[in-house]
Amino acid sequence: MTADRGDEPHVRQQLGAYVLDALAEDENGPVARHLQRCGACAAAYVEIADAVSLLALLSAEDLLE
Repeated sequence: MTADRGDEPHVRQQLGAYVLDALAEDENGPVARHLQRCGACAAAYVEIADAVSLLALLSAEDLLE
């Protein structure tokens, strides 16, 4: 992975949907390719994926507190 090339838009706004596999089929490839080239977006992806994993551990009672 290299630093951001700066010649393409970042994908941070799409990362939540990407982590949840909720992007349109034609959006997945460009996001995946961008993550391979952009360290900043790849780091944001890891943070979002970690958060989603932690949310899965919560119960309904946890959310009501």
